[in-house]
Amino acid sequence: MTIFCSHCHRPLQAEMSCLPTRAKQAPSASRPFRSTKSASKARRDQINAELQALRSLLPISAQEKERLSYLHTMALVCLRLRGAQLFPPGLAPPAGPALGTELLSLLPGFLLVLSADSKLVYISENVAQVLGLSVVELLAQGDTIFDILEGRVGEDAHKKLRLAREEPGREVTFVSEMRTSKAFRLQHGGNRVVAVCGHFVALRWPPSPSNTAFLALCTPVVQSPTEGEAASQDDVFQSMHLLDMTLIDVTESVTYHLGYHREELVGQSWYSLLHPEDADLAAAQHRAVGESLGAGPAEGSAVLRVLRKDRAWTWLRVWARRDGGCI
Repeated sequence: MTIFCSHCHRPLQAEMSCLPTRAKQAPSASRPFRSTKSASKARRDQINAELQALRSLLPISAQEKERLSYLHTMALVCLRLRGAQLFPPGLAPPAGPALGTELLSLLPGFLLVLSADSKLVYISENVAQVLGLSVVELLAQGDTIFDILEGRVGEDAHKKLRLAREEPGREVTFVSEMRTSKAFRLQHGGNRVVAVCGHFVALRWPPSPSNTAFLALCTPVVQSPTEGEAASQDDVFQSMHLLDMTLIDVTESVTYHLGYHREELVGQSWYSLLHPEDADLAAAQHRAVGESLGAGPAEGSAVLRVLRKDRAWTWLRVWARRDGGCI
């Protein structure tokens, strides 16, 4: 019996094959197992060391440095870098960190500096007195002005900042709720309404987005007392109007807020005290109260600028309800 090779179809002899024989290879040495755990730990240790180095360079107290998390450290470093880019050495910021605590305590609010793209560049330390959050805690919310505004960002803030960019030097104002600490919200029943008033200025010539800053003063609007909380005489004042908003009575505490005596206001129109830009908002609230059936609260509240006796504008949060033939 002849056996043929299945490969070349030639006869085969015993223990022979036409297929090429493979040389026996020595068993390869097994590769040692390399764990990536040690490499990952080395990278983490290196990152931690770099963050510690950055933290040590921050111009804050040692006690504050100890409380900084990695997120807070990076947020504060980014703020300082933006400030150094906008205010290079030799160009002192108009509202710089060197402002003393005594001087800041005299301001009605806190100072804010934004870059041309609305990035936070500087926040004065007295922000904690207004919002209950330190600069570091506020930066943890984000790095733009819109990140520290509560809820949906109103079109008014976008529009006013865009208008200020297009016309440097023109002062604009917008009102919005800003994020606050949990303790503040529990005490006051919500976030704080803040009026942001400022303008863009070119720090060097020729002006460009890289050397333009928005300088602003953020003034808190008077908070209403929370439900069940007794208001002091100086916290609020109450006024009574005819349906056409003519003042017929006002509490004496109006002197604390606006500087007028009661007799000076009785008989005047409410609209004569309002800023022209806020007249439409006040009219909308007026219509909502006028159209309400019976006595009851109006649709929400309104934040308006009211003229003081010294001819300055002050922000007030106004609630209204209809009581028979009066408001």
